[in-house]
Amino acid sequence: MNHDSYSDDSIRGILSTVKTIAMVGASEKENRPSYFAFKYLLERGYRMIPVNPGHAGETMLGQKTYAKLADIPEPVDMVDIFRGSQYAMAVVQEALELKPHPQVIWMQLGVRNDEAAALAETNGLKVVMNRCPKIEYGRLSSEIAWMGVNTRTLSSRKATIGGIQRMSLNRQSGPGGTTQAADRVQREKDGH
Repeated sequence: MNHDSYSDDSIRGILSTVKTIAMVGASEKENRPSYFAFKYLLERGYRMIPVNPGHAGETMLGQKTYAKLADIPEPVDMVDIFRGSQYAMAVVQEALELKPHPQVIWMQLGVRNDEAAALAETNGLKVVMNRCPKIEYGRLSSEIAWMGVNTRTLSSRKATIGGIQRMSLNRQSGPGGTTQAADRVQREKDGH
């Protein structure tokens, strides 16, 4: 497969079918890109599972963190690799040990490993490289268009009143986890 570009239908198909995403390299630091992506996808209704050996057993936005993919006690639909390209092969090899296999290996922006992609595809997995599911979801759902970003998508659908137009994924946005800032604001509202 050509991994230099992906059709909108291909990306939309992946984001519409996966429900459980294991993010390898997820960080609980609120200023890290993996935190933003994790929180965004969690709030869009995906079951997000953080994988980071340095934080195993802790929680990130209310979700238990695991040391490695093999420790996750449930099937995973997609493995999102938030690590350097040099680590992608090891993550793919670990993902292929899972039963059942995930459907998708997704390598984040700046992460590309053609050998790892070939191994995953040989074993029947879909692969996306050098893309961010958060950005792709926002682009395809037109959420980022509200901020003046050209999404390269057209829609004649009228935006919902008082909300953000979302891609049809047959799922509702959830509240996601809490952050220290959100907790502080809630305490201030409650008078504590």
